[in-house]
Amino acid sequence: MRGRFIAFEGGEGAGKSTQARLLATALEARGLPVVVTREPGGTPGAEAIRQLLLAPPGEGWPAEAEALLFAAARADHVAHLIRPALQRGAWVICDRFVDSSRAYQGGAGGLGDEAITALHAFGSGGLRPDRVILLEGDEAALGARLAARGVEADAIEGRPAAYHRAVAAAFRTLAEADPKGFARLDAIGSPEAVHARILAAISDLLP
Repeated sequence: MRGRFIAFEGGEGAGKSTQARLLATALEARGLPVVVTREPGGTPGAEAIRQLLLAPPGEGWPAEAEALLFAAARADHVAHLIRPALQRGAWVICDRFVDSSRAYQGGAGGLGDEAITALHAFGSGGLRPDRVILLEGDEAALGARLAARGVEADAIEGRPAAYHRAVAAAFRTLAEADPKGFARLDAIGSPEAVHARILAAISDLLP
């Protein structure tokens, strides 16, 4: 029986990594096999591309090259980790997937949704999660979370506030166009409170 595929999406500081770990723990407690992964990354090839994207050489990548690199990392990730895990019945929990490319490169980056989805269709067979958990929150609150980390921003996190507002708007547009595929959840609150919202949002997928 095919496993389930859950992707966490949202802007910087939304708590995706934390919530992915909490969900994995909850599913494992139910006796379900779980694979937790991330994008870009998750496989040796995709992790190598991640380094090129988050710490780019020289002046950085033009938007088109950046989108191609994300698509290449995702194609390797899907072929070598995600599809095999789903085929053996595991739940795959991914910190970002194709909707990040649609929001960042397609929306804020100006490449358009058609270009990103065409790359995904070619590279990854158009694979979609069973449910996208979109974590949203007040810009100031999310910014405070980022500042509290005390970690230097990578090439994408460090882009101007206007860019990240455009990303948030693009995510909203994607979610509004696919209300069955997306669960829009408030990312503000304790990790436990947000986790409870997530469990409620995937209750229909649980065995």
